[in-house]
Amino acid sequence: MEYLILGFFTGLSIILAIGAQNIFVIEQGLKKQYVFLVCFICSISDLLLIFLGIFLFHFFHQYFNIFLELFLNILLIIFLIYFVYSKIKSFQTIVNFNSDLNHTSRSDIFFKTLGFTYLNAHVYSDTVFFLGNFSKNFLIDEKIYFGLGASIASFLFFFGLGYLSSHLSRYANSRKIWKYINLFIIVFMSSLTIYIIKETLNML
Repeated sequence: MEYLILGFFTGLSIILAIGAQNIFVIEQGLKKQYVFLVCFICSISDLLLIFLGIFLFHFFHQYFNIFLELFLNILLIIFLIYFVYSKIKSFQTIVNFNSDLNHTSRSDIFFKTLGFTYLNAHVYSDTVFFLGNFSKNFLIDEKIYFGLGASIASFLFFFGLGYLSSHLSRYANSRKIWKYINLFIIVFMSSLTIYIIKETLNML
């Protein structure tokens, strides 16, 4: 049980940092667009990556260095640049939370969520690298409890984040407020892109 608790608080501590994935979950919650789908994909992906790191870390340790992270960073930079560009293009668009859902397909949200999850190098560094390395000396049952605890933290965090944002959407159903939200997303994502570019250049 102590490893379940340890996994929960360790997983929670690394997931609380605001990142591109979390911003996307908040945005979809505000729009009330397929909130369950987005939260479920993020949560189940964390669970898979957590246990991947826990059980396979020692097999791939010699490869989890510069090359894999460099490749993932380049993909993430491309993805973020496209996302920021699309946000700038739609900056003056009036968002209607009720009708906007009709113009957004489930598959579009599905692939966007996958992009923010699996093209984010920090998702791998936090789950596969950090949690896998942290638990590498645990016994097998301790690893399972540790992974379950970290996974529970992910499920609670993402569903709490998504549905809390959904609940607060009534206060954001105005063009002015949504422009501020979009502006924040553009600035934050642009800053994150610049940071990742600098981080990638330092790896070369």
